[in-house]
Amino acid sequence: MALAVVVGAGAGVGSVVFRWCITTFTRLLAGHDDYSASPGASNPHVPWLGPYFVLLAPVIGGLLYGPLVHRFAKEARGHGVPEVMLAVAQRGGKISPKVAVVKTLASALCIGSGGSVGREGPIVQIGSALGSTLGRVTKAAEGRTKLLVACGAAGGIAATFNAPLAGVFFAMELILGTFSAEAFGATVLASVTASIIGRASFGDVAFLTLPAFHVDHLAQYGFFALLGVVAALVGLGFTRFLYLIEDACDWLWRGPEWLRPAVGGGLLGLVLLALPEMYGVGYPVLEKATAGGYAVGFLLLLLAGKMLATSLTIGIGGSGGVFAPSLFIGAMLGSAYGIGVHHLLPGTAGAVGAYALIGMGATFAGAARAPITAVVILFELTGEYSIILPLMLAIVLATATSRLLSRDTVYTLKLRRRGIDLEGPAPGAALGTQHVGAVMEPLPSPIPAATALADAADLLSLSGHGALPVVADTGEYIGVVTAQAVAEALAEQPDAAPRTVGQLAAPPTAVTTEQPLAQALHALLSAAGTGVPVLDSERGKPVGWLSHQSALRAVHATT
Repeated sequence: MALAVVVGAGAGVGSVVFRWCITTFTRLLAGHDDYSASPGASNPHVPWLGPYFVLLAPVIGGLLYGPLVHRFAKEARGHGVPEVMLAVAQRGGKISPKVAVVKTLASALCIGSGGSVGREGPIVQIGSALGSTLGRVTKAAEGRTKLLVACGAAGGIAATFNAPLAGVFFAMELILGTFSAEAFGATVLASVTASIIGRASFGDVAFLTLPAFHVDHLAQYGFFALLGVVAALVGLGFTRFLYLIEDACDWLWRGPEWLRPAVGGGLLGLVLLALPEMYGVGYPVLEKATAGGYAVGFLLLLLAGKMLATSLTIGIGGSGGVFAPSLFIGAMLGSAYGIGVHHLLPGTAGAVGAYALIGMGATFAGAARAPITAVVILFELTGEYSIILPLMLAIVLATATSRLLSRDTVYTLKLRRRGIDLEGPAPGAALGTQHVGAVMEPLPSPIPAATALADAADLLSLSGHGALPVVADTGEYIGVVTAQAVAEALAEQPDAAPRTVGQLAAPPTAVTTEQPLAQALHALLSAAGTGVPVLDSERGKPVGWLSHQSALRAVHATT
């Protein structure tokens, strides 16, 4: 807990330094605190160039951060969060300490010179690198080091957004991928500590000024539900387009990697010249869209422009996040959708700004499939409890639609393209490459569903397994009964306790013969007993048993 507070403080200070670097480089290269707030203006440092200075700014920035990333920390390239997820899933939470320094400078230079990316991905990687370094310095166990990495991510998000709850759920939902009391307590301490430092530096205000939210008519819930589905499609489209552009840049570039950001910066400059609202993160443009400051046609142009500018920034080797761009895209989509609904049904549509807010959360949920984080962060940004119901509705539908249409998220797809499966074994691991059917044990004798609990207790005690399969009178597989469940049932009042095994049986997470052992281990570790039944891939009937011992025997078989 003490280390969590230290990591949170480091992430908070890192966030302050990072935002100061962004502002400083933006002033140097654009002459404004945030050029997207005054798009098309000239740079006061070189007024004779007029708005054409945006052709040079990305090139100069690329010449500075390109060699920096290539020489000192290549993992600082891109949007950062996938690297943290990989470090936690397969590398014991190990992240090089130099990533924090390189990522700070590279991302600040990229955003300050016009890179159309977010600052949230970088601060997650910065905070996580601090947590990993502290874990290694204190010689913490691997599990604790991973938790400190998550604490760094939570602190970074909390300080950047002034959203401590969002930081906690972002860390547990995306970085750790699990929820526990220990993880919640540690990430809360880190998040609160970072938020205190952030509020002392930036003020106790949300980083965005958003309109008040109200639901005036029940019919609006139907509009929000449809928006959730549409936003999921847009989020998935953004993900695909991002990596399509990155593939195109990889295919076209034949020079040294350190020069790629500078040369590609010329293309980015052309986009910024045509659409200067894409310069940097673009929060002022987002705020204006939520306030209804743009027409539908221009909103759709901004949406497409952000997809192109962000994808190009990442594709040429830039450093920055995709979290803020997904919020930006969602705000443009929601505003355009809201204006359209308002024109069709002016009496029931409600305020346009409400649709922009819902679009932000739903688009991020569709791209990242982090529904809890999406709900919490929009709630913290608005402070309006009335946003909860429509926001939950739209985000859940967006998440479900995204999961139905795509296996990967905007974060995991980057890793899968490199041949990395977060749910699979780490490269070179001795355990995990085999199929379950090759290592499973014979299936223990099943228990009939009508067996009394006292008799089932005797069978379980003699079986050597902490659980046994249960079958109906017809021979149909019902599920598994565990020794723990039987013992708890026998300890209850006779009138309230179940009488037969069939009343306690429940199917565990399905494990099939063709499944890789690495994926089956997740089901095995979460099982209440000492093993799980292995089902036939075609018929769904149990044909074997996977235990911890049989999994470990697979290691011996490969050595």
